[in-house]
Amino acid sequence: MTDLEKLSVEQLAAQIEYHNRKYWEEAEPEISDDEYDQLVRRLTELAPDHPLLQTIQAPVVASSGKVIHRDPMLSLDKAYSLDEVISWAAKFVRSDSEEFLVQPKYDGISASWSGGILATRGDGETGENITDKVPLIELEHPAGIMPLGEFKGQARGEIVIREDDFRTLYPKIMNRNGRPYKNSRNAAAGIMGLKDISLMLLQHAKLTLVDYSLHSWKTNWKDFRTDWQDLVDRIEQLPYPMDGIVIKLADQSYSRSLGNTAHHPRGQIAFKFSGVRQQSKLLKVEWSFGKTALTPVAEIEPVEITGTTIRHVTLHNLQNILDHDIQIGDTVTVERAGDVIPYIVESQPGEVRTPCVIENCPSCGAKLVRELPELRCVNPDCPETQLMRLLAAVRNIGIERLGEPNLRRLREVLGVRNLKDIFNLTVPDIMRLEGFQELSANNLYKEIQAARTAPDYQLLASLNIKGIGPNIAKAILKTNTLKELEGMNAEQLANLEGIGPERAGAIEKELRERKAEIDELLECLTIVQTKSDSAEERPTVCFTGKMPEKRSYYENLAKANGYDSADSVTSGLSLLVTAEADSTSSKAMKAAKLGVRVMTLAEWLKTLNGNETAPAPKAEDDLFAGF
Repeated sequence: MTDLEKLSVEQLAAQIEYHNRKYWEEAEPEISDDEYDQLVRRLTELAPDHPLLQTIQAPVVASSGKVIHRDPMLSLDKAYSLDEVISWAAKFVRSDSEEFLVQPKYDGISASWSGGILATRGDGETGENITDKVPLIELEHPAGIMPLGEFKGQARGEIVIREDDFRTLYPKIMNRNGRPYKNSRNAAAGIMGLKDISLMLLQHAKLTLVDYSLHSWKTNWKDFRTDWQDLVDRIEQLPYPMDGIVIKLADQSYSRSLGNTAHHPRGQIAFKFSGVRQQSKLLKVEWSFGKTALTPVAEIEPVEITGTTIRHVTLHNLQNILDHDIQIGDTVTVERAGDVIPYIVESQPGEVRTPCVIENCPSCGAKLVRELPELRCVNPDCPETQLMRLLAAVRNIGIERLGEPNLRRLREVLGVRNLKDIFNLTVPDIMRLEGFQELSANNLYKEIQAARTAPDYQLLASLNIKGIGPNIAKAILKTNTLKELEGMNAEQLANLEGIGPERAGAIEKELRERKAEIDELLECLTIVQTKSDSAEERPTVCFTGKMPEKRSYYENLAKANGYDSADSVTSGLSLLVTAEADSTSSKAMKAAKLGVRVMTLAEWLKTLNGNETAPAPKAEDDLFAGF
């Protein structure tokens, strides 16, 4: 793309007008949304009052006449970063409790339905009558989902093709040139441009008018920044083409009182994803090992997002690849928001495509098993799977210095295979490893010896039994010792918190098969038992919502002040701490139903500062301080 710094106002305007025609009139864009937004932003810097910036664009459609909107359908002002959104909001907030609605910004065709007439936004004041397209359109509205023609009320929203519909229906639907549509946005615009929709009806094409109010979340000024990523995550899960997020003042009367410019209402703004997204080409996919599954990592053509050059992005798991039909050679949209690991949010088929899902384990060659959402190697002798399981065990038992490279050396040089082998290491053994001198070997040895004293739940979690992580292990061992657990049958295990009948049989089998290994570990470790014979029990606390610090920070703070942390809400929970006062999270709803006490984070922190007495920790709890 041309260096924008060198373009004059006239040159910028000419390029924007050209690309407007390609996008809105021909439905054949030549540049990405991000590149287009850069042109607009540069023109805004040089000539903020330029007429092009006040023009409301709309796709060319096959119309049967004009419709005057009773209430104007304006465009929205744009923001390209969270800081820009915050700056906009700061101009209008009246207090910390000022509320905002956060909604998806659909990438479709704005339209209104009223009195049996469907009309596009047009220039905001006058739209195009496209009522003849109604037989193709389903309405998604707070009143329900139904054929649009059956709805007797009014609706305003966006005509889109749902991602699941485009994936399942549109590979078989041909455009007027006899070719499949490239993407859902082009398909929607192309169909709206048809004078005769009979071919689309024959091919069972389907579009959706999704009402703007259907998906909406509320936050307030005080919590806006901390809630932001959670709101983005929720919107990302919706099955629609989207190019951003809409933020509105929730007080509609106040919002209307702020008035409109010729282009947009002042009480709303659109955050464009193009500020944190770029398109690239998928070059290669490598499958890395975890303790239970293989994780796909994509190599892409380098792109710069928020000042960082991105070459690798996560694909999460097998399910994500299958759901989005991702293949090597595709054009992918990559997002990097804040400190989040870059990931692919959308994929468009490339001209030459190669499947990226592998059939055999890259380490041992065994046939891989699809246990959705994961791809797994189930060969118990697979070297990489064994290494990853040992790495997980080491982390759960609390030996931080032993990362993957050193564990790999321990296996290759000293034949280490399990936790018992690690606890049997001597300083001379460790000094045989490349990179270790006497001081570093002694430090690692001391850390290994310190881990010999461990809470029983850390030992149970380190066994890597499927379905028993640290939180479930802790819950189980509050009422049972490890020895008692070893002697339980499937029926007894099924009654324990966090296990249930589906997992019980597999856990019983693994505990029985690994009894000798567990007993050997119990002999070489000093175990701090979680189950208490005392009548006095530590209160339990659970946290919900987006908080200023990581969850582990508050869990450690809770332990230091006499609490045990819990991962879920049960009738036995002492306290639920929420990020906001009016939390509607599933945990908050369950706590209300069970009668569990609820406090905000601010209120709970005050109790720790002495405004209210928190339970004093027992003496033996000091043993947990390092874990």
